[in-house]
Amino acid sequence: MKPQERTPAEVFFAFLALGLTSFGGPVAHLGYFRAEFVERRRWLDDRSYGDLVALCQFLPGPASSQVGMALGLARAGWLGSLAAWIGFTMPSALAMIAFAYGIAHWGGAVSGGAVHGLKVAAVAIVAQAVWGMAKSLCPDRPRAAMAIAAALLVLAAPLPAAQVGVIALAGVVGWKLLKVPGAGPVAHVSYGVSRRAGVIALSLFALLLAGLPLLAAVSGDPMLKLLDGFYRAGALVFGGGHVVLPLLQAAVVPSGFIGNSEFLAGYGAAQAVPGPLFTFAAYLGAAMHLPIAPWAGGLLFLVAIFLPAFLLVAGALPFWDALRGRDGVRAAMAGINAAVVGLLLAALYDPVWTSAIRGRADFALALAAFGLLVYARVSPVLVVALAALAGVVLG
Repeated sequence: MKPQERTPAEVFFAFLALGLTSFGGPVAHLGYFRAEFVERRRWLDDRSYGDLVALCQFLPGPASSQVGMALGLARAGWLGSLAAWIGFTMPSALAMIAFAYGIAHWGGAVSGGAVHGLKVAAVAIVAQAVWGMAKSLCPDRPRAAMAIAAALLVLAAPLPAAQVGVIALAGVVGWKLLKVPGAGPVAHVSYGVSRRAGVIALSLFALLLAGLPLLAAVSGDPMLKLLDGFYRAGALVFGGGHVVLPLLQAAVVPSGFIGNSEFLAGYGAAQAVPGPLFTFAAYLGAAMHLPIAPWAGGLLFLVAIFLPAFLLVAGALPFWDALRGRDGVRAAMAGINAAVVGLLLAALYDPVWTSAIRGRADFALALAAFGLLVYARVSPVLVVALAALAGVVLG
């Protein structure tokens, strides 16, 4: 970590730029983060970033948001973590709240061609992440083979549980079979969280997970029941935003807080905004028929769905940095990091490639964006803007 300008303001503006431009879902977000914080700003090295991604893949909740929270925490403490979350999350959350207020024409304010160009840019961003991480995290044949095997397994069984299983299996294989002599421990990343604070965070996570449903049942308060539903969705779901949608629908539609057509309209709008898909919770909180102002409902349920992610990553980090320096853990992490590369490789095809590349023009645009990122070292924000413009022209 570099010592200069370790302020929450620095973290906020860095993540705000990404929150305004990071289209493409959680896998693309991880690519944007790597390009910005590993390659350009050098807040941490590639191996530390790979370790952090692996940890957040293990934890339930929105992995890319958890990586962002941890990066902010390491850079500027607790306020830095909050600044990272606000900067990355609020642009799309505010857009979703605005949509819930009835601005139906908001979705048409951006041309379909521009949105498609942004999806193509996500292909280049993820490809750059796979390219860069493979060079540093898969430097030999065994780890390259593990990455390819992980990609094949995930493509054969495209389920969130399969992804977690592949990561766990890679850790066991790495622990038993991989040798990393001379690698030495990775650069120390101080997240500024004591073990006592970590235990408190994990205890609070478990207390809310067990206590909210009991409190809702005893009191009969529908607001508490909703808070429990959103908190539980953020606490127990692996695989990102799309996986959480059925749980949210079950929590809000049958109970009559929102109609199914309104629910689906918000889901459609969520596909057209940057940032994490979990900000769909802000739309639901603003669109539901609640005894509080729509904007307040949006912010309340946005916090409810992201709170478990923050408690889990803050609770795990103080133990994670100590464990990953041990030889056995380093060998396991070498296997896990190889599997993470494989997961990114699989995701590069599905859903990133399959949803964006429709023909030769799209492939040409993705290739040009990849060249600008990897060889010309152009800022990802500029590449995204150029891809959106190209999408309009091609459209």
